Amino acid sequence: MEKELKYIDIVEQPISMHPKKFALWLFMVTVVMLFAAWTSAYIVRQAEGNWLDYDLPEIFWLTSGIVVLSSITLQWAYFSAKKDNFVQLRLGMVLTVILGISFLIGQWYSWIALVDRDVFFVGNPAGSFLYVLTGMHGLHLISGLIFLIIVLISSFQFKVHSKAMVPMEMLTTYWHFLGGLWLYLFLFLQLNH
Repeated sequence: MEKELKYIDIVEQPISMHPKKFALWLFMVTVVMLFAAWTSAYIVRQAEGNWLDYDLPEIFWLTSGIVVLSSITLQWAYFSAKKDNFVQLRLGMVLTVILGISFLIGQWYSWIALVDRDVFFVGNPAGSFLYVLTGMHGLHLISGLIFLIIVLISSFQFKVHSKAMVPMEMLTTYWHFLGGLWLYLFLFLQLNH
């Protein structure tokens, strides 16, 4: 009898995820596959020769720092939302919007610096790859900024709080993903230009 009481049937919970979170993860996997394909093509094409040697714009260092800082401010906003601290939530999100826009402005100036160094979108494939990689990342960052602004507006309407975290969780996941993607691209370009 004593032995029978020790064993309790454990009901297994099915693995589940919010459908919107699942869709976001599928989208991010797709983006990873695209950038993996582009960076692989970069390496293959570079090995064929006729590759332009150039220095990366120094502003890439600054934009990398901005991306890291924006992840910190958004994470602060996320923690603030979990604590229902609406002032810090909104402040963190506003700072993240400012940093995200600053990143995009920095990327624009990096393209200007590339043109000044005679690295163009057309001509040598080295320049084409650089513009495609940074441009596609910038496009995804714009989508992240739109998502950020939508959640920011929701926070002012008290729709983001400890009991309604799904949009904030998705935003934080996507924003950190974009930051990590940029750091990967920056490191890749540093090692392979």
